Amino acid sequence: MRILVTGGAGYIGSHIVKELLEEKHKVFVLDNLSLGHRRAVLVSAVFIKADLSDKKKINQILKKYKPEAVIHMAAHSLVGESMEKPEKYFNNNVLNGLNLLEAMAINKIKYLIFSSSAAVYGEPKQVPIKENDRIKPTNVYGQTKYVFEKLLEYFDQEYGLKYVSLRYFNAAGADLSGQIGEDHHPETHIIPNILKVALGQKKFFEIYGDDYKTKDGTCVRDYIHVSDLAMAHISALKSLTKNKKSKIYNLGSEKGFSVKEILEKCILVTKKIIPVRIIQRRAGDPLKLIASSAKIKKELGWKAKYSDLETIIESAWKFHQKYPRGYK
Repeated sequence: MRILVTGGAGYIGSHIVKELLEEKHKVFVLDNLSLGHRRAVLVSAVFIKADLSDKKKINQILKKYKPEAVIHMAAHSLVGESMEKPEKYFNNNVLNGLNLLEAMAINKIKYLIFSSSAAVYGEPKQVPIKENDRIKPTNVYGQTKYVFEKLLEYFDQEYGLKYVSLRYFNAAGADLSGQIGEDHHPETHIIPNILKVALGQKKFFEIYGDDYKTKDGTCVRDYIHVSDLAMAHISALKSLTKNKKSKIYNLGSEKGFSVKEILEKCILVTKKIIPVRIIQRRAGDPLKLIASSAKIKKELGWKAKYSDLETIIESAWKFHQKYPRGYK
């Protein structure tokens, strides 16, 4: 197929592009490089520098390249920042996404895979979280993802746009080759921040609160290897084009690890001393998020292959040792 990946120069997007290319698809990457990296895009993909805020240009791109499906990854995703700058998140994650949907409707592109988030659930009443559980985001980022999911419903009803919304839990790790991985500026994700201390780039690893009602006082999260996440997009696309039915799926490993457990495993893998500093909680951080991925396993036959904690951290460590200052 001819597939457009928005945000395809980003962390998760670049891994999806790699998997699509290995499946012999024709891949077009659209990215404004505000957060992504040109070096993360493999050479056999067509790279297009553009911004989704430019409605006219987006329409021209879809007319020119004629993708049969879109994988929409382009978004801001920092929970803390979303609480401080809500207008930035609604503009990019909702309004710019709406520009894409309008252009898809005009050009009669009928399939979209959407990068959603477990943040739509907010503070869950029960874990593991299922797709039909209560939606009540506790931060602006999660709210923007939920608003866009509602837009997808309306575009399905009015224009026949079929979609799969994938609600991620915590993407982590790197491609096993070490060729591509996680490089954010600023970096807010737990594993690369721990590894920066192991590399001597930071003095401390900062833990956002140790007074949560968990076994060790730190937040618990479900971590999924980024390559498992990428393969789920391939499975979702195959199912969508075959069955032509819109769906929502959780994507996680179905296991929960606390911040301190992640830290301990990083110390074992890197064999480094990693000093810690406890700071105040981040606004909007839920206590515990663990996925139920039973639905996507049953309906699409997907399963995580690399999402054990050791493989996640070893693959990330391999990438960060190869690119200690990131792609640049």
